[in-house]
Amino acid sequence: MTATAGNQDPEGIARALRGVVRGEVDFSAAARALMTMDASNYRRVPVGVVAPRDAEDVAAVLAACREHGVPVVARGGGTSIAGQATGTGVVMDFTRHMNRIVDVDPDARTAVVQPGVVLDRLQEAGAPHGLRFGPDPSTHSRCTLGGMIGNNSCGSHSVAYGTTADNICSLSSVICQSNGDIRQRTLARGWQGAPDGLRPLIEGELALLRTGFPDLPRRISGYAADALLPENGVDLARFFCGTEGTLGIVTEATVRLVEAPRARALAVLAYADESAAAEAAAGLLPHGPLTVEGMAADLVREQAGLPKGGAWLFVETGGDTPAQARAHAEAIVRAAADGTTDSLIVDDPAGQRALWRIREDASGTATRMPDGTEAWPGWEDCAVPPARLGPYLRDFRGLLSQHGLRGTPYGHFGDGCIHVRIDFDLLSETGVRRFRRFSEDLAELVVAHGGSLSGEHGDGQARAELLPKMYGPELVDLFGRIKDVWDPHGLLNPGVLVRPARLDENLRFAVLPRGPVDVEFAYPHDGGDFSAAVRRCVGVAKCRTEAAPSGGVMCPSFRVTGEEAHSTRGRARLLHEMLAGEVVTDGWQSTEVRDALDLCLSCKGCRTDCPVGVDMATYKAEFLHHHYEGRRRPAAHYSMGWLPRWLRLVQHARAAGVVNTLARVGPLAALGKRLGGIASERRIPRVAPETFSAWWRRDLRRRVQVARRGGAARFGGDGPEVVLWPDTFTEHLAPQVGRAAVRVLEEAGLSVLLPPTRVFDYRPDGLSAVAGLLPSRRGRVCCGLTYVSTGQLDRARAVLRRTLDLMRPVIDSGLPVVVLEPSCAAALRTDLPELLPDEPRARHLADSVLTFAEALERFAPHWDPPRVDRPAVGQTHCHQHAVLGDAAERRLRERAGLDGELSGGCCGLAGNFGFEEGHYDVSVACAEEQLLPAVRAADDGAVVLADGFSCRTQLEQLEREGGRPGRHLVEVLAEALGITP
Repeated sequence: MTATAGNQDPEGIARALRGVVRGEVDFSAAARALMTMDASNYRRVPVGVVAPRDAEDVAAVLAACREHGVPVVARGGGTSIAGQATGTGVVMDFTRHMNRIVDVDPDARTAVVQPGVVLDRLQEAGAPHGLRFGPDPSTHSRCTLGGMIGNNSCGSHSVAYGTTADNICSLSSVICQSNGDIRQRTLARGWQGAPDGLRPLIEGELALLRTGFPDLPRRISGYAADALLPENGVDLARFFCGTEGTLGIVTEATVRLVEAPRARALAVLAYADESAAAEAAAGLLPHGPLTVEGMAADLVREQAGLPKGGAWLFVETGGDTPAQARAHAEAIVRAAADGTTDSLIVDDPAGQRALWRIREDASGTATRMPDGTEAWPGWEDCAVPPARLGPYLRDFRGLLSQHGLRGTPYGHFGDGCIHVRIDFDLLSETGVRRFRRFSEDLAELVVAHGGSLSGEHGDGQARAELLPKMYGPELVDLFGRIKDVWDPHGLLNPGVLVRPARLDENLRFAVLPRGPVDVEFAYPHDGGDFSAAVRRCVGVAKCRTEAAPSGGVMCPSFRVTGEEAHSTRGRARLLHEMLAGEVVTDGWQSTEVRDALDLCLSCKGCRTDCPVGVDMATYKAEFLHHHYEGRRRPAAHYSMGWLPRWLRLVQHARAAGVVNTLARVGPLAALGKRLGGIASERRIPRVAPETFSAWWRRDLRRRVQVARRGGAARFGGDGPEVVLWPDTFTEHLAPQVGRAAVRVLEEAGLSVLLPPTRVFDYRPDGLSAVAGLLPSRRGRVCCGLTYVSTGQLDRARAVLRRTLDLMRPVIDSGLPVVVLEPSCAAALRTDLPELLPDEPRARHLADSVLTFAEALERFAPHWDPPRVDRPAVGQTHCHQHAVLGDAAERRLRERAGLDGELSGGCCGLAGNFGFEEGHYDVSVACAEEQLLPAVRAADDGAVVLADGFSCRTQLEQLEREGGRPGRHLVEVLAEALGITP
């Protein structure tokens, strides 16, 4: 009998579970939607989600679900690529509570872990003892030990340390007995702990078990029943690895740790193509490398840092000292010299991390062909004997061509395991039929080369249907009988590995709209299709990384909350289900999607840090536009979304002093914040008594008067003209930044103009009224940022069209536009052309936008900035990181003697986000992750750099007592030049 969630009473099941489980029981639409998919092509809708607190909870869930005939699926990080972490019954999420490292024993070199422990946390626990867990999949920053055990995961170091099964001592698992008992058993060597009936079943099939399994290092497919042979020590723990949650639920594991090399070096060997690299890989194994990883040029958008070639092997070596590690790498380079086109040895850790990041992101970058076509898993990890990898790849390429498909292989060449994403058309019936035909043909090709259908990620639903091609009907039938002994009620992960669903069933794309959805942004990289934009998320879950990688941003809300709903992937899943309409049924009016997006900071970190370029900030703006269309919005959308309008009114009324005074009268400030939807903990920023533009006009008039009296008045430099953008924040709240920028740009020899407005009366030469290049015009330019971030896209378009009209002379002249506020520069670069795709002027203006450092580098390349010669701390603005890049800023800081790396992550204020009611705690927690600790730990003489107004405001408000103010880089340079703005 197989359990099924069909025709069940969800409310009755939920009541039963709540009566016996201490952990959370959540049958809401949002919880179910978040668990419909993993990182595979498959989608199955669960009836509910449980987060167990301990083994007793796990046993209680199994008992209740058995009573109601409901399946159970165990889930870790949800990064499985074969569909085994999805199911139609109750999904148990182990990441919330059962995520403890129980013990690390450095003498025995073992650790005891719960299934929800993220691999990187285990590595951190072992590091002080010089130990680590050997297997390390590319998802190591978010995959869990329970998932690794379920799939028998491997990773790049498997040539040195083997698979997860090679590194398990014992397992504690809850299993179902045929008599109805549900018990926790310890699985190790020997038959003790095995369910009744397993031993006679195995001992009756010894001949089949001794002859039915191919001998290769990455044989992951099927049940590893040969581990139960007497000559193999009857290793129940090893056997249990790779059973994909179909036989029992692991609640604790004792794992072996290995000694980590004290020093490492990375040899990058370049080859003409991937076949040449594959041919060479096996020959490197006798040299004892730690890794032999391969990838082709198709996966590398920019080959920066890689030696010249069409494919590369990443060969890592270790040693007690850096010299030993490098010598080992040099020996391998010499041994491989006849076949390589070039090579490189990297022995500094930062350089190694940068190169490994290219390889680790391949599972995401491979989801797009160079021309933008979508590519998918499904045949992600076939493995063949390493010596046959070259011939196999050639045959594989031929099979792709035969079926009219494309894909770029990469992966664990030293173990003969190949990852590939293929441009299957999984949206049409014809494409799905071709997917099936190719899958059947490829299975036969793998078997012909003596390989395994899965070499790392398991069979799941993706390959289990084809196991008879690899093992034959007798062994597959034995797998079914083994399943029945361990899981007599068919409770555990039905449809996976044994008696599987068809590989072309339950495809996650089938439920999406077939035509484009009516949306506001252009989505130029997705053919204007919002569904395609949402499909970008393939589930590899880099956004669930618990610590931001060096210089990275994504995903601050997940790192603070630890909740799937507040990760980029979780939000993408909810949008997917909103479009599908089965679980999330209210479309754009969905409260589930709204609530998940509420804590999205719109930092845009995912636009760059996500391997597939999901842009959740844009999706949030799109959703908010539709969600509130024709309806009353939250107060914060009016108070902060319309911030440019309110600040202009204050300016016109000459009321800055009055506003600042009222904002500091307790009862009035509290009332204003309550009416405006602003967090009570926040202080309203001061409005400048004089705007930046007003100072500009006053300063120009002063220069003109000096010139007319015959004095020496300076009107910029002799170099090119640049237009300085008076963004809302610089204009009204931080005009000192604009003043400093004018002075530094002029000191560098540039002539500075401001965009044309009604009150712009003088050219920089100060001697004539504006008449030609920048004629007088009525209005104020604005990037529309605050309207976009609150989803007021009709208003944003109107503001941007007015801005384009005002900027027409600048656009026609081709002058560069320097923007000091990173978020405004990002809005002009991306939001402007994507909201006005049919307006050529929008693209022209977007292309003209430069940051301050870019302008100096391009138009004053020979100017020497002043030497500050002080350490620098702070944070690169999220939008700078995601959209603009900070290479020019880094070079400018270096030339100015501002040493030190700025932290990653997000300041947490993020424009209006941190000011909104209900966001204060999350905002502070984001700041406390990286920015505030870095500032507090800095030397007394350090400069605190924060180019964004939000970042400076967060520092000011959270570090007010004894803290150091954050400053824009232009302010620091102006001070060093001795210039008073």
